Amino acid sequence: MLLPVAVFVGFAGLAGWALMRDDPNLMPSTLIGRAAPAVGETTLPGKVQLTDEMLRAPGVKLVNFWASWCPPCRAEHPTLTELSQRLPVYGVDLKDPEDAALRFLAEDGDPFHALATDPRGRIAIDWGVTAPPETFIIDGEGRILYRHAGPLVREDYTNRFLPELEKALAAE
Repeated sequence: MLLPVAVFVGFAGLAGWALMRDDPNLMPSTLIGRAAPAVGETTLPGKVQLTDEMLRAPGVKLVNFWASWCPPCRAEHPTLTELSQRLPVYGVDLKDPEDAALRFLAEDGDPFHALATDPRGRIAIDWGVTAPPETFIIDGEGRILYRHAGPLVREDYTNRFLPELEKALAAE
């Protein structure tokens, strides 16, 4: 008889703790401060292949996991296009049919300086990606400085992502 009550109290306590955290939207990454994982060896036809060397090149850069079938990815696309005029933005196309990904980039523009494809989702697992879109800020030595889960739009972009990007650019 007490088991259902104990389960409910445990669940309520866990939910209450989650609501009281400083930032309930923050998804910590164990990769912060570590070298960015490999990005694979495939890309879309006609696109520049993203390489591990590009991630370790001097300067701050972004790596964005996206897919044409992902509505939030479409919502953040104008932001990525704008950011790509300031710094390199690299893309990893996640579990996407090749023709759909190419059509999306042809219709909405291609903000990516180079691309990798991840048809089975193995690269995303190595990076700790839970669902697209996710964007990583990478330093000039190829270390992950920040992970942003979700689309780069509105207050989430200006209040969470942009301060981290400005901090990374200032430390260059």
